[in-house]
Amino acid sequence: MADKASPEKKSWADVEEEEEAKAKAEAAAAASASASASAASSSSSTSEPTVEAQAKQIEALSLAPPEDDAAGEEAPPLLDDSDDAQIQAVTSGGTVYESATTFEDLQLSPELLKGLHDEMGFSRPSKIQAITLPMILTSPYKDLVAQAHNGSGKTTCFVLGMLSRVDPNRRMPQAICICPTRELAQQNKAVLMRMGKFTGITCACAIPPAQKDYVPVSKMPPINDQIVIGTSGTLIKWITNKKVATREIKMIVFDEADHMLAEDGFRSDSERIMRDIQRSAGGCQVLLFSATFNERVKDFVTKVIKDGNQIFVKKEELTLEKVKQYKVQVPDEAAKIEVIRDKIFEFGQKVGQVIIFVRTKQSTKNVHNALTREDYVCSSIQGSLDQGEREKIIQEFKDGYTKVLISTDVLARGFDQAQVNLVINYDMPIKFGTRDEPDYEVYLHRIGRAGRFGRKGAVFNLLCGETDNVVMRKIETYFQHQVPEVRNWKNEEDFETALKDAGLL
Repeated sequence: MADKASPEKKSWADVEEEEEAKAKAEAAAAASASASASAASSSSSTSEPTVEAQAKQIEALSLAPPEDDAAGEEAPPLLDDSDDAQIQAVTSGGTVYESATTFEDLQLSPELLKGLHDEMGFSRPSKIQAITLPMILTSPYKDLVAQAHNGSGKTTCFVLGMLSRVDPNRRMPQAICICPTRELAQQNKAVLMRMGKFTGITCACAIPPAQKDYVPVSKMPPINDQIVIGTSGTLIKWITNKKVATREIKMIVFDEADHMLAEDGFRSDSERIMRDIQRSAGGCQVLLFSATFNERVKDFVTKVIKDGNQIFVKKEELTLEKVKQYKVQVPDEAAKIEVIRDKIFEFGQKVGQVIIFVRTKQSTKNVHNALTREDYVCSSIQGSLDQGEREKIIQEFKDGYTKVLISTDVLARGFDQAQVNLVINYDMPIKFGTRDEPDYEVYLHRIGRAGRFGRKGAVFNLLCGETDNVVMRKIETYFQHQVPEVRNWKNEEDFETALKDAGLL
């Protein structure tokens, strides 16, 4: 990692300590003021009529089975709200669900409510939580296929579902969550431990161990935690070696389910785990969550889940309204580095953190070396790194020690870092084995790293040559969204204007 830049050279890592302290103090004050305002608005029914009206609107949403719909209505019921107007809820069977206006409506334990309010700071459910949580927690506990925007609160849905369904007095696995990457598994466990802080529920993380911590699975003690979150390969090893008993499993969750069930992903592992658990545990509840579901996965889900509820978002509504996307035409690879260094970093260094996505391990090294040669302090991550090193790099980034992270798509999915306001697609995502076929889901997940939790963000797509332009045009057509172009890659004012339009300057 490079030494700190000299004072005259601006970089993401050159912010003075007093400026950092001031920024943190201002952020804390703003968060406190926002929380106070939110609490005041939720407790007052006279001063905030719009909030009251919104609450009544959610409360009034009754999700009836399709056969009970009014005559002539073909479409499933829609939540009539500007943020989630395209959420489509389809129920199965005769169960009628009432949306949850508050977490108290869900009849959660006092310990869970304390975790939600005191530890997590949640005042009321998001739209996706208001709809899905009653589906998850209402007997007869039907399966659920749920798709929603990045940053909309999907993790809380299934984490709260697992915490609610398990018995803290029984020291054995009762819920399993399967994730595509170890980073996502660790992140989900961290959320679960915070939310369940007062419940006494424990969680095991089933991920490949770091080399220094390696212990043969055969020598591991049996897992007695109520919840197990991990990657499919490690979970299969634990289950096969009888370290995880599956006879009491009540719920199995697939996070980023489109990736877990895709033919070229972890589908065979996922099917095996689901088959083993259903064989020993009987009718456990299956939850599939993702920001994206392609048609192939939807077909698979339809075959596997015969009697379940569904939540979907229209494809064209998935482009994250609060995140501004831009395309930048550059003549060569060197120009990409120049754009990042002299244009985006120059104006964006006070905005927040940035993730630069590349396609290959070699590109990760090339970009990292090019930026560190210019005295920019950055870190990089890719799949072949040792787990301990990956965890260290991610933690340093989360703690703010580095403001620039260069990554392959190992972090494209589910990586939450609220301070990331900028994403740069150094390489456009394409499907494996193709030359110009975009990976639409990966693109969506990449841009979803910016502007998490409703914050503003910007994405710059660096295009070099006709192949990149073909990929970009296909992405625009697929999402029915025209991405504006930064007119001149050499013009600083054009980049300043773009960041201002994104609300970041």
